Amino acid sequence: MGNILLEMKNITKEFPGVKALDNVNLTVEQGEIHALVGENGAGKSTLMNVLSGIYPFGTYTGDIVYKGEVCQFQKIKDSEEKGIVIIHQELALVPYMSIGENMFIGNEQLGRFGIDWDKTYAEADKYLKMVGLEESSRTLIKDISVGKQQLVEIAKALAKHAKLLILDEPTSSLNETDSKALLDMLLRFKQDGLTTIIISHKLNEVSYVADKITVIRDGSTIETLDNQTDEISEDRIIKGMVGRELTDRFPKRPGVQIGDVAMEVKNWTVYHPQYEDKKVVDNVSINIRKGEVVGIAGLMGAGRTELAMSIFGHAYGTNISGELYLNGEKVELRTIKEAIEHKVAYVTEDRKGNGLVLSNPIKINTTLANLSSICSKHVIDKDKEYQVAEEYRDKLKTKCPTVEQNVGNLSGGNQQKVLLAKWMFANPDVLILDEPTRGIDVGAKYEIYCIINDLVAAGKSVVMISSELPEVLGMSDRIYVMNEGKMVGEMSGAEASQEKIMAAILRS
Repeated sequence: MGNILLEMKNITKEFPGVKALDNVNLTVEQGEIHALVGENGAGKSTLMNVLSGIYPFGTYTGDIVYKGEVCQFQKIKDSEEKGIVIIHQELALVPYMSIGENMFIGNEQLGRFGIDWDKTYAEADKYLKMVGLEESSRTLIKDISVGKQQLVEIAKALAKHAKLLILDEPTSSLNETDSKALLDMLLRFKQDGLTTIIISHKLNEVSYVADKITVIRDGSTIETLDNQTDEISEDRIIKGMVGRELTDRFPKRPGVQIGDVAMEVKNWTVYHPQYEDKKVVDNVSINIRKGEVVGIAGLMGAGRTELAMSIFGHAYGTNISGELYLNGEKVELRTIKEAIEHKVAYVTEDRKGNGLVLSNPIKINTTLANLSSICSKHVIDKDKEYQVAEEYRDKLKTKCPTVEQNVGNLSGGNQQKVLLAKWMFANPDVLILDEPTRGIDVGAKYEIYCIINDLVAAGKSVVMISSELPEVLGMSDRIYVMNEGKMVGEMSGAEASQEKIMAAILRS
């Protein structure tokens, strides 16, 4: 047995109406990469919030033993002083501050007369070099990509002299290339003695990087698998997570009749809202038929989200030109209200920032895009609102004690289901899904795939943007490939492969 760095013993944590953790145990050895896996709501993030002091001692029962010492953290600063640093799925960076300023918030580099800015930026540059980020520490956060922001968060953790690094879904917003680079970096840090706990739903990444894998289900520890002694496969991990075999990741869609063109976009061009001479969507033409799932594949920054948002009532971009047809009729959707009225819906990739009102209950979020359906003489019928929310809770199998619960208290997967319910209740004919399964587990993904199949079986049209190529390939009847604002390929789902998609990108 190696040198044990951390033991969490019999951790139990309760919230009103739900036991989030029930006697959970976790043992992590010095210098290993330890993965935590489980369905959304299984308790993974809650366990790490207990460890890092976000949930202080006294709000849970059980013991945290770190380096042989029983720890009772009252706040996150207490755990950081011991070298335990957590990086959350939603990055906590200030867009209009520089990289260097962000890295040393709360950990300021002081001189004789206050903050020593020369030292701040010199130290920041040193840690940026360690994570392989070739950016000046004086660059504003808003001017770098999400992938680079993730590296800034890791550099920030290293600047706090992290000994145990906790990463919650670190690759959920990254493409495959950036994800691989980040995982390889963790393997390099492991050689230097850094211990890492990683929460991830991407099981291929977990298998690639982890020495041990602890499976949590419904707030309880199921098992810990060791890469050295156990035969680990994705199927075995999934069985532990969901409690059953999941023989097919993508449900079959038999007998769906693909009909006439529901939406057609011709020569669509969009310019950046700030840099008005920068073209982000360049002369794009696509079409989507009734009863069809059309995937849009591409690398990060390809312009897929910008295309979707600009179609959806010009929600993004300036100087938008081109033609849009719905059921053969030319339309102009210049506002989001007009898009909704024409039965076009867009499920954003940013559920917490733009998709949901986290401080409001599930019932309010569910009906938000179609209030007229639950109003009587311009007054919301509270009983009808509750009834609709309950109906979609049952339909989508959303795990929650009550639809009166605030959405912000739900797990990521259940938040995603509420977001889907909101737009399904709007009864769209064309539903654009932007990264619909980002940061959620395989069980919840399967349920969302079934919902997509039900929608197209009812004659709806679905556009699915995803950075996960297996998902695009597994769900799409037809696939467009986008790169640098242009459509660079189109292929049927039957003929498509990861190699053909990447070849289309590289050729462009």
